[in-house]
Amino acid sequence: MLILVHGAGGNHLQWPAELRRLPEATVYALDLPGHGRSGGQGRDTIAGYAEAIVGFLDALGIERAVVVGHSMGGAIALTLALDFADRMAGLVLIATGARLRVAPVILEGMRSDFEGSVELITRFAWSSEASPALIELGRRALLETGPDVLLGDLNACDRFDVMERLGGIKIPALVIVGTADQLTPPKYARFLAEHIPNAQLVLIEGAGHMVMLERPAEIAGAVREFLE
Repeated sequence: MLILVHGAGGNHLQWPAELRRLPEATVYALDLPGHGRSGGQGRDTIAGYAEAIVGFLDALGIERAVVVGHSMGGAIALTLALDFADRMAGLVLIATGARLRVAPVILEGMRSDFEGSVELITRFAWSSEASPALIELGRRALLETGPDVLLGDLNACDRFDVMERLGGIKIPALVIVGTADQLTPPKYARFLAEHIPNAQLVLIEGAGHMVMLERPAEIAGAVREFLE
Protein backbone atom coordinates (compact mmCIF):
# COMPACT_ATOMS: atom_id res chain seq x y z
CA MET A 1 0.00 0.00 0.00
CA LEU A 2 1.52 3.29 -1.16
CA ILE A 3 0.23 6.74 -0.15
CA LEU A 4 1.55 9.70 -2.18
CA VAL A 5 1.48 13.06 -0.36
CA HIS A 6 2.12 16.21 -2.40
CA GLY A 7 3.86 19.40 -1.32
CA ALA A 8 2.74 22.92 -0.41
CA GLY A 9 0.12 24.32 -2.76
CA GLY A 10 0.12 21.12 -4.79
CA ASN A 11 -2.28 18.34 -5.73
CA HIS A 12 -2.23 14.68 -6.77
CA LEU A 13 -1.28 15.57 -10.36
CA GLN A 14 2.19 16.54 -9.16
CA TRP A 15 2.85 12.80 -9.02
CA PRO A 16 3.73 11.35 -12.44
CA ALA A 17 1.73 8.49 -13.92
CA GLU A 18 4.78 6.23 -13.56
CA LEU A 19 4.36 6.45 -9.78
CA ARG A 20 0.58 6.73 -9.54
CA ARG A 21 0.21 3.53 -11.59
CA LEU A 22 3.07 1.53 -10.11
CA PRO A 23 2.06 -2.10 -10.80
CA GLU A 24 3.80 -3.46 -7.69
CA ALA A 25 1.49 -1.70 -5.23
CA THR A 26 -1.97 -0.31 -4.58
CA VAL A 27 -1.36 3.43 -4.86
CA TYR A 28 -3.39 6.35 -3.51
CA ALA A 29 -2.32 9.83 -4.66
CA LEU A 30 -4.09 12.18 -2.25
CA ASP A 31 -5.25 15.76 -2.48
CA LEU A 32 -4.70 17.18 1.00
CA PRO A 33 -7.63 19.09 2.61
CA GLY A 34 -8.24 22.35 0.75
CA HIS A 35 -6.16 21.23 -2.26
CA GLY A 36 -7.09 19.93 -5.70
CA ARG A 37 -10.39 18.07 -5.58
CA SER A 38 -10.48 17.77 -1.79
CA GLY A 39 -12.87 20.03 0.07
CA GLY A 40 -12.48 21.32 3.58
CA GLN A 41 -9.94 23.70 5.02
CA GLY A 42 -6.21 23.59 4.49
CA ARG A 43 -4.16 23.20 7.67
CA ASP A 44 -1.50 25.51 9.07
CA THR A 45 0.49 22.82 10.88
CA ILE A 46 2.24 19.71 9.61
CA ALA A 47 0.68 17.76 12.49
CA GLY A 48 -2.78 18.80 11.27
CA TYR A 49 -2.09 17.33 7.84
CA ALA A 50 -0.61 14.15 9.39
CA GLU A 51 -3.84 13.67 11.34
CA ALA A 52 -5.81 14.09 8.10
CA ILE A 53 -3.75 11.27 6.52
CA VAL A 54 -4.48 9.02 9.50
CA GLY A 55 -8.16 9.84 9.04
CA PHE A 56 -7.89 8.75 5.40
CA LEU A 57 -6.23 5.46 6.42
CA ASP A 58 -8.94 4.86 9.02
CA ALA A 59 -11.73 5.59 6.53
CA LEU A 60 -10.37 3.01 4.09
CA GLY A 61 -9.48 0.47 6.77
CA ILE A 62 -5.78 0.62 5.89
CA GLU A 63 -3.69 -0.54 8.85
CA ARG A 64 -0.20 0.27 7.55
CA ALA A 65 1.20 1.93 4.44
CA VAL A 66 4.40 3.15 2.85
CA VAL A 67 4.08 6.94 2.69
CA VAL A 68 5.83 8.85 -0.10
CA GLY A 69 6.08 12.58 0.58
CA HIS A 70 7.40 15.43 -1.54
CA SER A 71 8.64 18.63 0.16
CA MET A 72 5.86 19.54 2.65
CA GLY A 73 4.54 16.02 2.02
CA GLY A 74 7.89 14.74 3.25
CA ALA A 75 7.45 16.71 6.47
CA ILE A 76 4.02 15.11 6.85
CA ALA A 77 5.53 11.66 6.22
CA LEU A 78 8.24 12.28 8.84
CA THR A 79 5.58 13.33 11.35
CA LEU A 80 3.60 10.17 10.63
CA ALA A 81 6.73 8.04 11.14
CA LEU A 82 7.39 9.71 14.49
CA ASP A 83 3.88 10.14 15.91
CA PHE A 84 1.91 7.35 14.20
CA ALA A 85 4.67 4.76 13.74
CA ASP A 86 2.26 1.81 14.02
CA ARG A 87 0.53 2.97 10.81
CA MET A 88 3.74 3.16 8.78
CA ALA A 89 5.43 0.34 6.84
CA GLY A 90 8.05 2.55 5.20
CA LEU A 91 9.00 6.08 4.30
CA VAL A 92 10.03 7.71 1.00
CA LEU A 93 11.22 11.30 1.42
CA ILE A 94 11.56 13.29 -1.81
CA ALA A 95 13.08 16.78 -1.92
CA THR A 96 12.42 17.54 1.73
CA GLY A 97 14.16 18.15 5.04
CA ALA A 98 13.97 17.72 8.80
CA ARG A 99 13.48 21.49 9.02
CA LEU A 100 11.85 23.60 6.29
CA ARG A 101 12.43 27.31 6.71
CA VAL A 102 10.62 29.55 4.20
CA ALA A 103 12.13 32.85 3.05
CA PRO A 104 10.39 35.80 4.77
CA VAL A 105 9.98 37.57 1.41
CA ILE A 106 7.75 34.71 0.22
CA LEU A 107 5.68 34.56 3.41
CA GLU A 108 5.16 38.33 3.39
CA GLY A 109 4.39 38.36 -0.33
CA MET A 110 1.54 35.87 0.00
CA ARG A 111 -0.70 38.71 1.19
CA SER A 112 0.72 41.71 -0.68
CA ASP A 113 1.65 40.13 -4.04
CA PHE A 114 0.37 36.57 -4.37
CA GLU A 115 1.11 36.17 -8.09
CA GLY A 116 4.58 37.64 -7.66
CA SER A 117 5.29 35.22 -4.82
CA VAL A 118 4.11 32.29 -6.95
CA GLU A 119 6.48 33.43 -9.72
CA LEU A 120 9.33 33.56 -7.19
CA ILE A 121 8.61 30.03 -5.92
CA THR A 122 8.30 28.78 -9.51
CA ARG A 123 11.66 30.29 -10.46
CA PHE A 124 13.45 28.19 -7.82
CA ALA A 125 11.36 25.01 -8.07
CA TRP A 126 12.68 23.68 -11.36
CA SER A 127 16.04 22.89 -12.93
CA SER A 128 17.17 24.36 -16.24
CA GLU A 129 16.22 21.02 -17.86
CA ALA A 130 12.49 21.34 -17.05
CA SER A 131 10.13 21.95 -19.97
CA PRO A 132 7.98 25.10 -20.11
CA ALA A 133 4.86 22.88 -20.03
CA LEU A 134 5.92 21.29 -16.73
CA ILE A 135 6.79 24.65 -15.21
CA GLU A 136 3.40 26.05 -16.23
CA LEU A 137 1.63 23.02 -14.70
CA GLY A 138 3.33 23.72 -11.37
CA ARG A 139 2.67 27.45 -11.52
CA ARG A 140 -1.02 26.92 -12.27
CA ALA A 141 -1.41 24.49 -9.36
CA LEU A 142 -0.05 27.09 -6.93
CA LEU A 143 -2.33 29.81 -8.31
CA GLU A 144 -5.39 27.53 -8.14
CA THR A 145 -4.64 26.64 -4.52
CA GLY A 146 -5.01 30.33 -3.65
CA PRO A 147 -3.24 32.59 -1.15
CA ASP A 148 -4.97 31.43 2.05
CA VAL A 149 -4.24 27.71 1.68
CA LEU A 150 -0.75 28.26 0.26
CA LEU A 151 0.15 30.65 3.09
CA GLY A 152 -1.11 28.08 5.61
CA ASP A 153 1.07 25.44 3.95
CA LEU A 154 4.15 27.66 3.96
CA ASN A 155 3.62 28.67 7.58
CA ALA A 156 3.30 24.97 8.46
CA CYS A 157 6.61 24.30 6.70
CA ASP A 158 8.32 27.28 8.32
CA ARG A 159 7.43 26.01 11.81
CA PHE A 160 8.39 22.39 11.08
CA ASP A 161 11.51 21.04 12.81
CA VAL A 162 12.20 17.39 13.70
CA MET A 163 16.00 17.56 13.45
CA GLU A 164 16.45 16.27 17.00
CA ARG A 165 13.92 13.44 16.61
CA LEU A 166 15.12 11.59 13.50
CA GLY A 167 16.86 8.87 15.52
CA GLY A 168 13.43 7.75 16.71
CA ILE A 169 12.34 6.62 13.23
CA LYS A 170 12.49 2.82 13.20
CA ILE A 171 11.06 2.00 9.76
CA PRO A 172 13.04 1.71 6.50
CA ALA A 173 13.43 5.02 4.67
CA LEU A 174 14.44 6.09 1.17
CA VAL A 175 15.65 9.67 0.73
CA ILE A 176 15.69 11.17 -2.79
CA VAL A 177 16.88 14.59 -3.96
CA GLY A 178 17.87 16.28 -7.20
CA THR A 179 21.39 17.66 -7.19
CA ALA A 180 20.09 20.97 -8.65
CA ASP A 181 17.35 21.40 -6.01
CA GLN A 182 17.47 25.03 -4.84
CA LEU A 183 14.54 24.89 -2.38
CA THR A 184 15.58 21.80 -0.38
CA PRO A 185 19.23 21.36 -1.41
CA PRO A 186 21.05 18.01 -1.22
CA LYS A 187 22.53 18.83 2.21
CA TYR A 188 18.98 18.49 3.63
CA ALA A 189 18.68 14.99 2.18
CA ARG A 190 22.15 14.00 3.40
CA PHE A 191 21.19 15.08 6.92
CA LEU A 192 18.07 12.90 6.77
CA ALA A 193 20.00 9.91 5.44
CA GLU A 194 22.70 10.27 8.09
CA HIS A 195 20.32 10.63 11.04
CA ILE A 196 17.49 8.22 10.20
CA PRO A 197 18.85 4.83 11.34
CA ASN A 198 17.66 2.69 8.40
CA ALA A 199 17.84 5.14 5.49
CA GLN A 200 19.35 5.06 2.03
CA LEU A 201 20.06 8.09 -0.15
CA VAL A 202 19.50 8.46 -3.91
CA LEU A 203 20.80 11.54 -5.76
CA ILE A 204 19.20 12.42 -9.12
CA GLU A 205 21.87 14.25 -11.11
CA GLY A 206 20.82 17.65 -12.46
CA ALA A 207 17.20 17.52 -11.27
CA GLY A 208 15.48 20.33 -9.38
CA HIS A 209 12.96 20.46 -6.54
CA MET A 210 10.14 18.98 -8.64
CA VAL A 211 12.33 15.95 -9.26
CA MET A 212 9.46 13.45 -9.60
CA LEU A 213 8.06 15.37 -12.58
CA GLU A 214 11.45 16.12 -14.13
CA ARG A 215 12.67 12.50 -13.82
CA PRO A 216 9.60 10.27 -13.39
CA ALA A 217 11.18 7.02 -14.59
CA GLU A 218 14.16 7.35 -12.23
CA ILE A 219 11.92 8.13 -9.25
CA ALA A 220 9.56 5.25 -10.03
CA GLY A 221 12.55 2.92 -10.40
CA ALA A 222 14.02 3.98 -7.06
CA VAL A 223 10.67 3.52 -5.28
CA ARG A 224 10.13 0.14 -6.95
CA GLU A 225 13.58 -1.02 -5.79
CA PHE A 226 12.86 0.21 -2.26
CA LEU A 227 9.56 -1.69 -2.11
CA GLU A 228 11.32 -4.91 -3.11
